[in-house]
Amino acid sequence: MRPARVLLAVFALTAAVDLTALAFGSDTGHALAKPLLMPLLAAHALLRGTPRLLPVALLLGWAGDVLLLSDVDPAFLAGMASFAAGHVCYLALFRRYGKGDRSAKGAPRARGARIRLAGVYALALAGTLAALWPGLPAELRVPVAGYSLLLTAMAYRATALGLRAGVGGALFLLSDTLIATGVADLPQLPRPDFWIMLTYVAAQWLLTGGVLEAVRTATPSPVTSSGSAPAAR
Repeated sequence: MRPARVLLAVFALTAAVDLTALAFGSDTGHALAKPLLMPLLAAHALLRGTPRLLPVALLLGWAGDVLLLSDVDPAFLAGMASFAAGHVCYLALFRRYGKGDRSAKGAPRARGARIRLAGVYALALAGTLAALWPGLPAELRVPVAGYSLLLTAMAYRATALGLRAGVGGALFLLSDTLIATGVADLPQLPRPDFWIMLTYVAAQWLLTGGVLEAVRTATPSPVTSSGSAPAAR
């Protein structure tokens, strides 16, 4: 088995351990497994030949993961800043590798679909902030609003890479919204940390796969001097 696939398998196993720990209320298991997830996924992406921005985004997520293991407000703000920097990396990747329908026939329809989708995300942002605002501590309102705007922009722009990355962006938005509802003392699902991590791990995995696929399809296959592809060894 190739090293990249081994790392992906270990990532999946570690995610299963983390989610099982959360499902059964094991804080120790979660504290041990969670910090391993993003480094494993970043190493997998590196071995797949990804641009550096992707592992940087994942490692910024890892820093945020570790910081959010603490319940103190400074750690929460630092974790949010780390995730925000990761979203900037993702936005740069989406800009570089995003797909666009360049055909004269399809462009107006695609443009209309993008506008409608942007409207959906804008409404989701406005509705979420309206629900969160009264329950957020005063010192967190502006940082959460700014972060939410950046996160929503990332989720929307992820659709430029296709369905896989688009779903990943939406799940990232959902995961962080679940965190914010806890901070704002809104009603929670049973075992909220389980659902937060499930959507977050799925989001990062889907975003990584979407970026890797976009990079692969954007890179022309090597050809010989005669213009034909080289024979397989």
